[in-house]
Amino acid sequence: MRIALTGEALIDFTASEAGTLAFLGHEGGSPLNTAVACARLGQPTGFLTQLSTDLFGERLMGFLQRNGVDTSLILRSNAPSTLAFVERTPQTNRYAFYTRGSADATWAPEPLPQLPANCRFLHFGSISLLQEPAATRIAELVAANAGHRVIVFDPNVRPSLIPDMAAYRTSVTGWFGMADLVKLSDEDAALLSPGQPVDALAAECLTAGARAVIVTRGGDGATLWRTGHEPLTVAAPRVTLVDTIGAGDTFTAGLSVSLLAHGVEHPAQLGELGDEAWTEVLRFAATAAALNCTREGADPPTLQAVHNALAEADNGAASRS
Repeated sequence: MRIALTGEALIDFTASEAGTLAFLGHEGGSPLNTAVACARLGQPTGFLTQLSTDLFGERLMGFLQRNGVDTSLILRSNAPSTLAFVERTPQTNRYAFYTRGSADATWAPEPLPQLPANCRFLHFGSISLLQEPAATRIAELVAANAGHRVIVFDPNVRPSLIPDMAAYRTSVTGWFGMADLVKLSDEDAALLSPGQPVDALAAECLTAGARAVIVTRGGDGATLWRTGHEPLTVAAPRVTLVDTIGAGDTFTAGLSVSLLAHGVEHPAQLGELGDEAWTEVLRFAATAAALNCTREGADPPTLQAVHNALAEADNGAASRS
């Protein structure tokens, strides 16, 4: 296990036709999507959560195992599975979550699980940090691994689940300080720092303790901020858009997979990467996310598919020059 992720695993029920109550179920949850993407991108990946023994929990466990994700640290419970209903709009996706008392929300391992020595990245974030007792145990797991593994935080802000946004913003600042690498979408940034430029929020993350901050902007690409460096931006590949669900999760997976490929196995090494290496990391992540958007639902690409797309883009650029 080189990459570990902790957080929610749920069933996304996606509206199949606008204005109706027809929904199609998919395995989902931001950490689960990211775990599957990491595994498909070729890195040994493990997932830490609690799954229900109900029919949805069985589907989630089977889905993880079919995608090569290590499930040995997953707990089981007779509590219900978390359910999410998603309605697509032309601009974004609207969500309704059913989480109270669910299996993943009540994850409270005692003692804390021990990650294997070869695990180099630990991801946390998303709606799992809004539910107790899971939120407290996740924070304790992250603290126990700080300084030993690269900690990746993706808030994946869902305002419909946040009763007090001001209090949530205060909590997020603390989570920034627990992370080595922070990944945000432009929507996350607007919710966390309304009316403020993204640069200011990135600076806040760095001041809190993060070593690198990346903000994605969908089809407009992504930008990296590091202390002592100018911002670095990469463009997003042009694809035929089918669905954006899971794109941000796939981007986050691409970051960790590509950073490992560049030899990053310790938090301090994030600051040692030069602009050229970081550009390659961001291009890899953006290409993986773009390929996910060419299919319905969260459906991350394989490592070979990303390499093929990058090679095709490079060949196209060479032929135009």
